Amino acid sequence: MQSSPSVVAPSSQRPPTYAGDSFAITYAPLSLEEVYQFADDPANGAIVVMSGMVRNNTEGRAVVALEYQAYEPMAIEIFKQIAHEIRQTWTDVSHVVIHHRTGRLTIGEISVLVAVGCPHRTEAFEACKYAIDTLKHNAPIWKKEHWQDGSTSWVSIGACEQDSASC
Repeated sequence: MQSSPSVVAPSSQRPPTYAGDSFAITYAPLSLEEVYQFADDPANGAIVVMSGMVRNNTEGRAVVALEYQAYEPMAIEIFKQIAHEIRQTWTDVSHVVIHHRTGRLTIGEISVLVAVGCPHRTEAFEACKYAIDTLKHNAPIWKKEHWQDGSTSWVSIGACEQDSASC
């Protein structure tokens, strides 16, 4: 892996792309090992990985599955913007990795992986938290909750902006 990111010239309205970053919206299962490898770098003293998974309940109501849909081109641009914003605050970050699933996922499956590589753990933790929180507020990704009673409900991840939302 590279020891320092290089910036690819951005278009007039898009955030810059940094070599070594990885962004994906995929129907395929996500790999912790793969995401970790994307964030790995000899300059890192820390790689923080956040794994979001399908849990068996929401606010005490039994969930059997989640179904994700995304507007992929815009979501990838949001992921790139998040990486750019991270580097404005945590300038030593070497890699930002954001991968999100689409399709129907069952209990225990990974729906999102975020990894941040950085020389220091404090910055890596803070940047990773910023990435997942910002993704949940800004990315055009929606989930359909499949309840145990057979009913369903669509939820925009952007709804996580509300303080009372348990996302």
